[in-house]
Amino acid sequence: MENIIFNVEQFKRNILTKKLNILIGSGASYPAIPLMSYFTKDENGISVPKDIANKNLENHIWRVSSFLPFNHNDRIKCSSENKDIKTLCSADYLTTFEDNIDSVLERYEKFLEKVITLLYTSNSRTVSKSVNIFTTNYDLFIERALDLLMKNDNFIFNDGSNGYFYKVLDSSNYNKSVAYRGLNENYLNELPSISLIKPHGSMNWEKGENNQILIRPYVVNQPVVVKPTGLEGQETYLNNHFHDMLRVFQLELDKPQSVLIVVGFSFQDDHIAKMVRRSLKNPELMIYIFCYSDSDFEVIKNNLSLDNIPRNLQIVIPTALESENKNILNTSGNFDISSLTELFIIEDEEVK
Repeated sequence: MENIIFNVEQFKRNILTKKLNILIGSGASYPAIPLMSYFTKDENGISVPKDIANKNLENHIWRVSSFLPFNHNDRIKCSSENKDIKTLCSADYLTTFEDNIDSVLERYEKFLEKVITLLYTSNSRTVSKSVNIFTTNYDLFIERALDLLMKNDNFIFNDGSNGYFYKVLDSSNYNKSVAYRGLNENYLNELPSISLIKPHGSMNWEKGENNQILIRPYVVNQPVVVKPTGLEGQETYLNNHFHDMLRVFQLELDKPQSVLIVVGFSFQDDHIAKMVRRSLKNPELMIYIFCYSDSDFEVIKNNLSLDNIPRNLQIVIPTALESENKNILNTSGNFDISSLTELFIIEDEEVK
C-alpha cells in the first residue's frame, strides 16, 4: 500500500478554491439501504438468482424513498394503505426501519448543510458558487435533505428539470446560474447552487411521451433506473438520457482547477471507473477517494485498474486519516459521510 499523506489543510483549500464535484455511492445510504450483498440471499440464507436480488433491492429502495417525505404517523398510514404486511406485522421492523431512515437522512442533511456553508464562503469572483453532486443511488435522501434545508438556507437546487407541473429532465438545464440583482441593477450576487446528477436514474423518474423522462415530486410505480446487473456501463451508455448524465460528469472532470470528492463508492461500475481513470490525465484535477475501511484501498485501486497512484489522486484510508488528524476527526475505524462532514468544516482563519 502506497504511503500517501493526507493534508487536511490542502484539502480544505482545494474545496474552497476549485470547482467542486462530489460522487456519492450506495455506502452513504447504509444502513437504511443495505449493500447489494444483503439481497443475494433469502431469509434462510440461501442464494437467490441475480434478477430476484436486484428486484428485492429495488423494492427496498422504493419503500425507503416512499417513507422519506412523511412523519411517523403518516408513515403508519402509508403502510396501511399500501398493505405492507411485513411492516404492519412487526413493530420492531418498523421501528428499526424508521430509525435507519431518520439517522441516514440526518447525516445527509448535516453534510449538505456544510456544503452550502462552503459555497457561501467561496469567493464567486474566483470560483463559481456551485457544486455538482453525482450519485448512482436511486433513493431520494439527497432530495429530501435539500428540501428540508431550503426552509432555512437560501440556495438553488437544480435537478436538471424544466417545467412546473410537467417537469422534464434535460442535461442542458445544468448549465445555469442564478444571481440576485440589486434594486438599482448595480450589482449581481450569485446564489449558491447545488446540481444533482443521477446517472443511474431515480425512484421519482418516470418515462413520459417521446421517451422523455419526467421528474415527479413522489415515488413512481415504474421508476426509470439502471439496474445493477453488471452491465451498467453498457446500459447507461446506450440510453440517451443516462449517457447525457455521464457526459456532464466527464465534462466537469475535464475542466481546469476542479476537484472530485468520492465517498461510499468502490468503483464496481466499470463505466464510471473508466471515466475517472481517463480524467486523471487532467493535471489540474484533484481526486480524493475516501475508503470506508482500510481494506477498501486495494479494492478501489483494483477496480480503477491502477498499477500506481498518480499525483493528482489520493485514496484515503480511515486509520491513516485519523492518526494524522486526531484533533479534527474520529472515524472509529470507518469513514462515512459523517466523517466527510467534519472535513468540510471551514474555520474563519482558513478562508483568509
